[in-house]
Amino acid sequence: MEKNIEIIIIEDEEDILELIEYHLQKEGYETVGFLSTENVEQFLEEETPSLMIIDRNLPGVEGSDFVSYIRGLGYDIPVIFLTAKDQEGQLVEGYERGGDDYMTKPFSTKELLLRVKALLKRSGVLARQEKIKYRDITLDIEKKIAYIGGETISLTPREFDLLLAFIKNANKPLTRDFLRDEAWAGEGDEINDNAVNVAINRLKKKIDPTGEKDYVVPVWGVGYKLL
Repeated sequence: MEKNIEIIIIEDEEDILELIEYHLQKEGYETVGFLSTENVEQFLEEETPSLMIIDRNLPGVEGSDFVSYIRGLGYDIPVIFLTAKDQEGQLVEGYERGGDDYMTKPFSTKELLLRVKALLKRSGVLARQEKIKYRDITLDIEKKIAYIGGETISLTPREFDLLLAFIKNANKPLTRDFLRDEAWAGEGDEINDNAVNVAINRLKKKIDPTGEKDYVVPVWGVGYKLL
């Protein structure tokens, strides 16, 4: 779990509030709980929480009215509504007022955690653990690790970027200029064709030491392509 992901919970039933905070904290999130919306606007002025979980049935103000109000102030914090209102018209109303997701009471805390994680991913707070595969090659883009047939292959960052460029454009002839832009960003003008050839040959030896798999092949007059 990434550190310092703060979630604000607004729930007037204290036992439910404590239950949500307990499970979120157990997952590694930081939480701030409120029993009403009374001091929430001031909190948002001073802090930048990553997500808001808010009950629609709150004392003094309806939860979706409050979300609509803070949206009008310019806050784009992702919002999950907790609600006993499960009729279609009420759900639509909540979304129209700025909600991003819904949990109908009574709810499963496990499902709530899954929805929190999904919404944090969609909003970009949690980096998506992206993996890309081609033939027997797997690249973990977040960790910058390459696997072939399940075995880790030691690549430099530049070699990893080259291989990623090839996999994203498999079976397409790629020019050396294109590969320079992908793997030597910002310094491509200083890299000549020979340096590109040398880097690709090193990469080929690492991913196919015996030369039996023919991953990367030269394309006459163009550059290279991944088969």
